[in-house]
Amino acid sequence: MAAAMALQVVAGGGCCCQRPVLGAGRRRLAAARAVASDAAAAKVSEEEGKVRLGGSEVAVSKLGIGAWSWGDTTYWNDSEWDDRRLQEAKAAFDTSIDNGMTLFDTAEVYGTALMGAVNSESLLGGFIKERQEKEQIDVAVATKFAALPWRFGRGSVLSALKKSLDRLGLSSVELYQLHWPGLWGNEGYLDGLADAYEQGLVKAVGVSNYNEKRLRDAYARMKKRGVPLAANQVNYSLIYRTPELNGVKAACDELGITLIAYSPIAQGVLSGKYTPEKPPTGPRANTYTPEFLTKLQPLMNRIKEIGESYGKNPTQVSLNWLTCQGNVVPIPGAKNAGQAQEFAGALGWSLTGDEVEELRSLAREIKGIKMPIEES
Repeated sequence: MAAAMALQVVAGGGCCCQRPVLGAGRRRLAAARAVASDAAAAKVSEEEGKVRLGGSEVAVSKLGIGAWSWGDTTYWNDSEWDDRRLQEAKAAFDTSIDNGMTLFDTAEVYGTALMGAVNSESLLGGFIKERQEKEQIDVAVATKFAALPWRFGRGSVLSALKKSLDRLGLSSVELYQLHWPGLWGNEGYLDGLADAYEQGLVKAVGVSNYNEKRLRDAYARMKKRGVPLAANQVNYSLIYRTPELNGVKAACDELGITLIAYSPIAQGVLSGKYTPEKPPTGPRANTYTPEFLTKLQPLMNRIKEIGESYGKNPTQVSLNWLTCQGNVVPIPGAKNAGQAQEFAGALGWSLTGDEVEELRSLAREIKGIKMPIEES
């Protein structure tokens, strides 16, 4: 998600690429995967704390962890990255694993020269390796391809993916996503995703920041290749419900595509720690102004009241509200162990239907947030 905000690369047209005819071997692989997919569906339904990503075979934790902040010095970490922050990120990873949150979402641009000091993929790969040297762990990795203007065709996707795998120290990832719509060549990028899937480099594929039309087009193109489009990762929270209003959530539900929600607590604003007198600093201050936070207070007060009845805090209530929408996997960003532990408290319970709708109704009064990337 972060790269879409930081780079502001938005979409345009695309070029048409001829789809190759699958050989007999690939047809057999596709058929085998279809059988395995049906078996996986039954298995996932029995696994506590896991959900299936769309029509894929991949099962992930109901709550994932975003790794945008790891290594970043552009948007997070007060423009600094040091050993203390590194150790805190490692603790966030370990605490997440310990609490059953085993899906980690990163991207090739997180923490790069474009956005920080240390590549987030490299950090995540190191954390996985260090933990696995002590014990076998269940972990699912999602990363993303950056649709940069100078990248063309399906080959650019495979090339970028292999570099991501090298940084992660893995032979494959559970989910590979197009980070945002490209200025051109999106059909080629989708073909590259399908190629990666057929070559076994990824277990599932998805997109990010795709509006309804782009999502439906991508789904149809992947379907022709016999590859399920497993996920669309978009900005979604109690105070940013654009996916409900622009048809994306309904399309995901209709097509069997999992909606992965980034910024699910609105970059910390729904935690309740910011007030009109104490707004966030850095880039977030431009969006979450004292005026905005003043309008937010009635909603935050009710979130706190509801949370008290469950012994939960505003962060946990806000994340639970998203999981109550169905077909949604939130991925809050954890910078330290305390945040990861807090996120785990959003699992294992549920708001009532009346509470969900009451919070949605109160949130309708909140105006002023606009993220244009999904409308491009």
